[in-house]
Amino acid sequence: MYEKVYRLKSLKKRGENLKFGPLSILALLLVVSSVLRFLGGPASAIAKEMSEMEIEKTEKNTPPQCDTSPDIQALLAALSDREARVAVREDYYDKRSVDLAKAEQEISQQLVALEEAEGKLEATLARAANAAEDDVARLTAVYESMRPKEAALLFETMSPAFAAGFLGRMRPDVAAKVIEGLSPENAYSISVILAGRNANAPTE
Repeated sequence: MYEKVYRLKSLKKRGENLKFGPLSILALLLVVSSVLRFLGGPASAIAKEMSEMEIEKTEKNTPPQCDTSPDIQALLAALSDREARVAVREDYYDKRSVDLAKAEQEISQQLVALEEAEGKLEATLARAANAAEDDVARLTAVYESMRPKEAALLFETMSPAFAAGFLGRMRPDVAAKVIEGLSPENAYSISVILAGRNANAPTE
C-alpha cells in the first residue's frame, strides 16, 4: 500500500518536471514545420513525376491525329470517288464478260446443232435424189420394154423437155424407134433439146 502511494507521488513529480514552457512549444512548432516542408518537397516531386508518367502513357495509347488541310481532304475525297467509280466499272465489265461467255457458249451450241441439221438434210436430199434416180431408171426401163408405137403415143402427151429426159436415158436404138413414131413437131423439139444438152460438151 505504501509502495503504491510512493510510486504515484514519484510519477506526479516527474510530470511536473516535464511541463513545456513557451520556448519549448515554439521549438516544437519549428521542428514540425521543417519536417512538413521536408516531406512536402519530395512528395510533390513524386506526384509530379507520377502525373507526367500518366500523361506519357495516355499519349502512347492515343492514336496520332492527322491535321488535314482542306486541299488534302478534297484530294482524299476525289480519290475515294474515283475508287468507287472504278469498282462500279470493274463490276460492269465482270458481268459483261459473263454475258459474253454465255453468248459464245450458246452460239457454239447453235453451230453444232446447225451442222447436225445440215448433215441430216444432206443425207435426206441424198436419199431423195437416189430415190428419184431409182424411180427415173425404173420408168426408163419400163418405156424401153414397151413397143415403140405405144411408147411414142405416151411420149406425145409429155412435154418435150420431160420426154427428152427419158429418151436421153434410153438405149439409142430404142430411142430412135420411139422418135420415129412421134409427130414431126414433137420429134423436132425433143431432138433440139437432146442436141442442146451436149452442145457444150468438150470435143477433145
